Amino acid sequence: MPGRSLLEKIWDQHVIARLSDDTDLLHIDRHLLHDLGGSRGLLDLKSRGLKVHNPELTFATPDHALSTAPGRAGTSKIGMELLAALRVETAASGIKLFDVDQPGQGIVHVIGPELGLSLPGATIVCGDSHTCTHGGLGALAFGIGSSELTHVLATQALIQKRPKTLRVRFEGKLPLGVTAKDMILALIGRVGAPAAPDTQSNMPAVQSARYRSREG
Repeated sequence: MPGRSLLEKIWDQHVIARLSDDTDLLHIDRHLLHDLGGSRGLLDLKSRGLKVHNPELTFATPDHALSTAPGRAGTSKIGMELLAALRVETAASGIKLFDVDQPGQGIVHVIGPELGLSLPGATIVCGDSHTCTHGGLGALAFGIGSSELTHVLATQALIQKRPKTLRVRFEGKLPLGVTAKDMILALIGRVGAPAAPDTQSNMPAVQSARYRSREG
């Protein structure tokens, strides 16, 4: 039996149901919410008479419509409205909110690793395209849209098409000032953006990169 990539191992461990030859229903270990889409998804769920399936696996923080700096919550009217809605809906659903000026509040894709919410081998989703950066920690992470966000809130599961994989070898040691981000951008320049997101490398050049570099 041929060896499996990290993506394939994590994927197979989270399959709830095979929907077709290349599409599966996956269990989601962590759902991260922010102020821009989190309250909207929770309100949508409530309007349908549904409850959050696993509030203990869902975490929220305001970081999109207001500054994360201390004392900067009142920077805009829309930001305050979104924050107020997020506070009300997370409290009603039993979701942990890392609120403004509370320990743990910050950029949603930074607090995940910092607080130990993002773990190697976990499946992680958030309504933001930067969610894939959690892959630097060995997680399988997806940025999802509004409809998918509501679906995960209701079911703690996500329908996903199984991606193809590509093994890439980065040889040698990283020169001073070169980061893992430079490496992936160089790779994208060679193979194109559609091929790059589902790559995996276990070469020394990648292993020697600091986590903060790999996450970026």
